[in-house]
Amino acid sequence: MNSRFSEAVRGRLAEGGVEPTAGRVAVALRAEERLLGDREVLALTDELRAEFVGAGPLEPLLRIPEVTDVLVNGPDEVWVDAGSGLVRTGTRFADEAALRRLAQRLTAAAGRRLDDASPYADARLPGGVRLHAVLPPVAPTGTCLSLRLPRRRAFTLDELVATETVPPAGAALLSALVKARAAFLISGGTGTGKTTLLSCLLGLAADSERLLLVEDSAELSPDHPHVVRLETRPPNVEGAGGVTLHQLVRQALRMRPDRLVVGEVRGAEVVDLLSALNTGHEGGCGTLHANAATDVPARLEALACAAGLSREAVHSQLAAALDVVVHLVRAPGTGKRRVAEICMLRRASDGLVTAVPAVTFAPSGALEPAEAAAALSQLLHPHWPLPW
Repeated sequence: MNSRFSEAVRGRLAEGGVEPTAGRVAVALRAEERLLGDREVLALTDELRAEFVGAGPLEPLLRIPEVTDVLVNGPDEVWVDAGSGLVRTGTRFADEAALRRLAQRLTAAAGRRLDDASPYADARLPGGVRLHAVLPPVAPTGTCLSLRLPRRRAFTLDELVATETVPPAGAALLSALVKARAAFLISGGTGTGKTTLLSCLLGLAADSERLLLVEDSAELSPDHPHVVRLETRPPNVEGAGGVTLHQLVRQALRMRPDRLVVGEVRGAEVVDLLSALNTGHEGGCGTLHANAATDVPARLEALACAAGLSREAVHSQLAAALDVVVHLVRAPGTGKRRVAEICMLRRASDGLVTAVPAVTFAPSGALEPAEAAAALSQLLHPHWPLPW
């Protein structure tokens, strides 16, 4: 669309001081260009409304049910992930100014600021979309936008089996993990499906259980009748009023949770989570960024030590708090996500906790026992007897 044309319609709406509804946009459009037919007016009205109050050229991409991520690297480069890895689209912005306007408008809709004085923002849009934006010159090639779309409903375990994220035998194992009320973390890299799997497993919890979800932004969507959500809040432009995960985990413990769930463990909240799991809060769980399951103890140690715990205290808490790590990977090239292994957390003779492999999930779907397989079977008994 001609940017001059767009600006002219924008000016007419601004002069009237009215909300850019479909009808008003159409009237302004006809006033600006009277030679358009009804079909052209309808098409341009949708396009202009998307620019004024929607996501502009990105709107059609956000409507595709399979799309989970929309990534913009400047006005001429838009990528999407619909479950099979990143694919470049033909979507373009008219120019850098149009992209910058969209980024600023979306950020403002989330109550955040994005300008030369504050050139980046992380926010949650109405409807649950996660937004991250960076302006030039911090992003020298042009404004960068990252949009993460929430799934409209949680996957069922059967659906994850159908997509080969979990093999059939692995589904029985993961179901037993929830039934046994084991404390676990789901680890993996970015985009491996940690939140998707956690939402699915939480839906397997007994209907009588009260789930307390603590998140930076609401991404978990378990199919469960009793879910209570707590969500962090960023500080305002004066730097006041922020609410952190660390604070919310403490509040959640006073709300009678049957399962305390931290959407993503990434900071000082790890101290309160470990403390809670050591004081009778069974079945707690969360996700953690890690390259491998064996890296999880070191990641937790780094987070807890930064929050003030000594190394010895971290591993003492960890040994008694968490039972299992479920690790996800994503295949290079195809982007296929799958569970790779399940590890038991075990304290060694030197007092440090390590992640010991219990079950390996082969790419073929077969489950292969590892060193801690018997210990895992004992933990999950009688829900999952040792199958080998």
